[in-house]
Amino acid sequence: MGIGVTGAFCWALFERCSLGRCKQDQIRWMFYHGKIAWSRLLKASVKYLLTHYQIEQVVLLLDDSDKSRSKNTTRISGAHKIKDKKTGGYLNGQELVFMVVVTNVATFPVDFRFYTPDPVLSAWRKKNKALKKAGVPAKDRPKKPKPDPRYPTKQTLALEMVKAFTEHFPDIKISAVIADALYGTAYFMDQASIATGGAQVVSQLRSNQLILSRGKKVHLNRYFTRQSGVETDLVVRGQQTQRVVMLGARLHVKAHGKKRFVIALKYENEEAYRFLVASDMSWRHGDIARIHTLRWLVEVFIEDWKQHAGWNRLAKQQGEEGSTRGVLLSLLYDHLLLLHPEQSARLENKQPGLPVGCLTERLKAEALVNTVQEIVMADAPEKEMEAFASALKAVLPTRDSKKHLVGLELGRQEPSPSLIYRAAA
Repeated sequence: MGIGVTGAFCWALFERCSLGRCKQDQIRWMFYHGKIAWSRLLKASVKYLLTHYQIEQVVLLLDDSDKSRSKNTTRISGAHKIKDKKTGGYLNGQELVFMVVVTNVATFPVDFRFYTPDPVLSAWRKKNKALKKAGVPAKDRPKKPKPDPRYPTKQTLALEMVKAFTEHFPDIKISAVIADALYGTAYFMDQASIATGGAQVVSQLRSNQLILSRGKKVHLNRYFTRQSGVETDLVVRGQQTQRVVMLGARLHVKAHGKKRFVIALKYENEEAYRFLVASDMSWRHGDIARIHTLRWLVEVFIEDWKQHAGWNRLAKQQGEEGSTRGVLLSLLYDHLLLLHPEQSARLENKQPGLPVGCLTERLKAEALVNTVQEIVMADAPEKEMEAFASALKAVLPTRDSKKHLVGLELGRQEPSPSLIYRAAA
């Protein structure tokens, strides 16, 4: 409730908004030292949601995001140098990999992992790039270091979450696993399919990916431009219909060492194809393209999480426990909204659900109404109102303004008689 009302993850802010009832020292102690089964909280909440809405089949979505931090931070776990997609430069921050489930009722997060790159491997890549640019042949450049298990890749972290979900929820059928091009490797797609009992795994390929056509290696882009695409209607996330140009073929992808179902897809007003790749070739290409449209929902979740779930604002909890537990509580806030009486009633009656922003505003309004109701319904409303006003004033911060210079020595502000001759000159 503190996250919902304040929109941030800050102990001092929680204390002020609770009018001192919840002391920040007490909340901080509970966060770091309370005997709480942190590792089981998210799993228990996911299980409750699956049972509450009687969900039996899901689609798993995987994606990663980052959280910028101060360049001088030393106590926040996992902070490292990250490529800034907006500016093209670099920033210091944390990276997370999320797993979200899409069901016929609701979409919600089920797991997450923090990603930290291998410093030895990062140093090798930087040096190797410089040597390659200088024209040093591969045989004279340092060899790539072996992977360090202490620093798993994003693909490894994603597979861990997929396997953990299948172990903890064996009765839930997974129809597909969807991820972007970063996870479009042979190892990830094969292992994800095995872990989920043969579920469809959909990702993307680059346009310059090599495939075998009539015994020759050909780029995907060149292969699909040989023939004109077929215009068809694609139902996007079960809602609107869009006109697209689509082609599909079962091709031997060189990097994967096997045949995959490759689909060239182009939406209206797009000039170039995007290439989807699927592990199960028994699906129709239209069904693969349609289920891939669900991937956008993980982007919506990340955007909502950053704006409303608190952890992306003022989250300065230190150490690995601070970061991990903070993210966990912010994800539980998303689950809380799914159990809001109005949201639950809508979803159970197959009505459109409310977005996170609307539900957050409702929580804030309900908190205000409850406060006023306590005052009005009290035996002595006037005394209760006075106590409320006193508590409100007590928690308001008091800071000295640097704009008003009362009581400060501002120096002599008048001419000096002994320097009048300077003005005359």
